[in-house]
Amino acid sequence: MEPLTPALLLLLLLAWPPAARPAPPTCYSRMLGLSREITGDFQLLQTAEPAEACVQYLPHLYLDIHNYCVLAKLRDFVASPQCWRVAQVDALKDKVRKLYTIMNSFCRRDLVFLADDCNALEYPTPVTTSPPGHPR
Repeated sequence: MEPLTPALLLLLLLAWPPAARPAPPTCYSRMLGLSREITGDFQLLQTAEPAEACVQYLPHLYLDIHNYCVLAKLRDFVASPQCWRVAQVDALKDKVRKLYTIMNSFCRRDLVFLADDCNALEYPTPVTTSPPGHPR
């Protein structure tokens, strides 16, 4: 086998398919992903066995980053005294603090609030998967 010449080596490197490089996360994608993660973690916390008795007294945590009331919802959740020193709740509160900081400081200009409906964060409308006009 003959050694590779520099020209052949360069040709092989240029012909090799580049590794897929995902785009770096944007402020918006980071906020959206973190809000979904927090909502999912909260739902898991509520259904975990054995559930801590204090979890039922935590403020409901459904997040819509396009609703202006979400900022107050995040503050209320972090300030709630329930479940003091419960590891899963402390971890969740850390994520909530992180999202609040990202929304209120780093990504403030990247976020557009489409609603100011605090009731929608308390009683979210269920998502349907059936097409319009078809019975559920």
